[in-house]
Amino acid sequence: MATQTAPHGLAFMKMHGLGNDFVVIDERSDAAGAGNARVTADLARAMGDRHRGVGFDQLAVISDSDTADLHLTFYNADGSLSAACGNATRCIADHVMTASGQDKLTLTTMRGVLRAQRTEDGQTSVNMGQPQTEWQDIPLSHELDTLQLPIEGKPTATGMGNPHCTFFVDDINGINLALRGSAIEQHPLYPERTNVQFAQIIGPDRIRMRVWERGTGITLASGSSSCATAVAAHRRGLTGRSVQIDLDGGTLMIDWRDDGVWMTGPTAHVFDGVWRL
Repeated sequence: MATQTAPHGLAFMKMHGLGNDFVVIDERSDAAGAGNARVTADLARAMGDRHRGVGFDQLAVISDSDTADLHLTFYNADGSLSAACGNATRCIADHVMTASGQDKLTLTTMRGVLRAQRTEDGQTSVNMGQPQTEWQDIPLSHELDTLQLPIEGKPTATGMGNPHCTFFVDDINGINLALRGSAIEQHPLYPERTNVQFAQIIGPDRIRMRVWERGTGITLASGSSSCATAVAAHRRGLTGRSVQIDLDGGTLMIDWRDDGVWMTGPTAHVFDGVWRL
């Protein structure tokens, strides 16, 4: 069922994937009161405040698409736009497939056209597209070897529709994520800022990872960060193309195939609410 516009406010859904949480607002034409775009950067910041608002890592707006089943627009908690949000895409795909009875779905985002499908065990998979590994596509500020950046720790740069910086470390528990994540997010090599991951290789098909998200901060999980880390690990010869990513909030399976990076994991629809305008 599409989110409805309540008489005295804006209806929303609260969802999460592995604790990576979202507010979802449905502005499709079959939603009551649709056509009146309500989401702005100011609204995203207000709703994203965990003390005075609803609280979220990202806000997602569902709208109509001429080329797919639906279109998604993502806001970070600071009101900035993001081209990709993997876990939110999976949550919304699961919700829409459940409501429609479909087991496959196409979605458009600033990242392009994405495909989603339900797995045999009831989880949701999304193809996040091919990674961006050239400096100008990520983007970086100037031409560099993206495999090992000239930053202490020699991180790898990857684009998944949004920029990523992945550090491979021996002891992930020894990292001050808040201190280092906030500093690297603003690094001058990344003109659009960056998501930051610290990853410890557990085995050829398993990675332990923690995340600092651009515009949000520390999160329990991140789908696009998991994809970027899996790609970076394989490019550096540390893992195969299919890996298990263990995050603070749970586990995602990432499979870098010929047609793109597939991400699979659980989703949760927590509650519905109304934001008083």
